[in-house]
Amino acid sequence: MKRRSFFSRFNNWFVFIVFSAMIIAIILSTTILINYLRKEEIKRINLFATAIKYQQEIKSPSPEILDLVLQIGQSNNSMPFVVTDKNNVPTFQANIPPEVEKSPEKMSRLMRRMKNKYPPIEIEFPDHNNQFVYYDNSDLLNNLRYYPFVLGLFIFAYLLFSFWFLRTIKKTDEGFLWAGLAKETAHQIGTPLSSMIGWIEVLREENPNSEGVKEFEKDIYRLKTISERFSKIGSVPTLNDLNINETVQQNFDYLKNRISSKVNFSLKMPNQEILIPHSKILMSWVVENLVKNAVDAMRGVGNLAIVLTEKNDLVTIDIKDSGSGMTTSQIRNAFNPGFSTKKRGWGLGLSLAKRVIKEYHNGDIKIVQSEIGQGTTFRISMKNS
Repeated sequence: MKRRSFFSRFNNWFVFIVFSAMIIAIILSTTILINYLRKEEIKRINLFATAIKYQQEIKSPSPEILDLVLQIGQSNNSMPFVVTDKNNVPTFQANIPPEVEKSPEKMSRLMRRMKNKYPPIEIEFPDHNNQFVYYDNSDLLNNLRYYPFVLGLFIFAYLLFSFWFLRTIKKTDEGFLWAGLAKETAHQIGTPLSSMIGWIEVLREENPNSEGVKEFEKDIYRLKTISERFSKIGSVPTLNDLNINETVQQNFDYLKNRISSKVNFSLKMPNQEILIPHSKILMSWVVENLVKNAVDAMRGVGNLAIVLTEKNDLVTIDIKDSGSGMTTSQIRNAFNPGFSTKKRGWGLGLSLAKRVIKEYHNGDIKIVQSEIGQGTTFRISMKNS
């Protein structure tokens, strides 16, 4: 199971790295494209400035030259620019909003913003009546600046949704699998159990006062309870039991006589009744599962305590052992289906226990403390209101 968990984490990281690389590649390629378009726009504005200079240097330019300069200017129908004299007084502008053209203050602020982005192009003339060309990116280029981030965010959201969708499907499939397995187990147990109930009646008639028969009856009743537990998995149970003290006490009494005598098994709970809707059969299963895990962790020797408490509207059942403890990785994966620290474990007990508490009782089950060589504490939490 550990090897499977390792490969599962490796695959998850591999998929994450691949998609992250894809997003980064898209952002980088888009950024390169934007930089290319920016350079092309700067070339166009430099060509326009060169055309103006050439026009001014020729004393009597021909109509063809004037038409060429005009065409160069008209070809730029997206980049805003302002041509000024040596005193920075605008003499010509293009692609500027009308409300800015009509307001000297707005025009001055616009030229300052342009200057902060790009140094103005100076057109030098022999008579020193130089001109300056202030310019900015086109609206298209300005909008494209945010495109890589919007695209990356969209891809990330899509991948996140896909991951959630696939994970939900996987959990649903696992739920149906465990439910089917549990019901089939209940069905298989039911056949020999019915036969055993018949034989116990025969034995009771032959020797009604036999201690062996009485213990046999207890174990048959226990098997019947286990069969009912499995049959309830996958269906919504009726939470018609109220006294949680009684449920825990009955579980404690049964388990105390059946676990190792080298385990110091104790129960602590308040004297007053704690009333909370629950399924006695399923709750007993959860407690029994945690107790058996604790006994296995202690290798049949140590201290095991069940503590039932009620504080405000929260009821907690702590099951604390003095066993081998768990690592951080084991704690993180303890409730995952298929994960087990035992060589022959199936990894079903804790995952089903979590489902019983969270889905059927609207509670929570978690590991609140664990230390290697010191033991582990599991906590079941449920609201009584």
